[in-house]
Amino acid sequence: MTWRPLKKPGDQVAPRRLSDSLPSVTRRIGGPDGAAFVTLVAGWPEIVGPVVAAHSRPLRLSGGTLTLAVDQAGWATELTYLEATLRVRIDDTVGAGVITAVKVVVRPR
Repeated sequence: MTWRPLKKPGDQVAPRRLSDSLPSVTRRIGGPDGAAFVTLVAGWPEIVGPVVAAHSRPLRLSGGTLTLAVDQAGWATELTYLEATLRVRIDDTVGAGVITAVKVVVRPR
C-alpha cells in the first residue's frame, strides 16, 4: 500500500467523528471491524451502569477478547465476578459471539 494524501494541499476537509472512521481504519491495519468496539465504548455506562462505568472502561477488542481497564484492583475482582452478567449484556449490545473472552487489567486513569 502506498501512502497518498486524500486531498490536495489547501483543500478544506470537514471534521469527521472518530466513530465514522474507526471501522475502516482498523480494517486497513489488519484488525477486526471496529464497529463493535465503538458501540461498547459509546454504550458502556448503559451496559454496566453508572457506578461500574465510573471505575471501568473498554480498553481494546482483539481476536474476540475484550480487555477492560479498571482504576482499582477491587474493581478488577468485582468485574471478574460479574463476567457472566457482563457477557450477556455485551452480547445484547453488539451481538452474540463477538466477544469470546473478557480480560480485566488495572490501569488507573
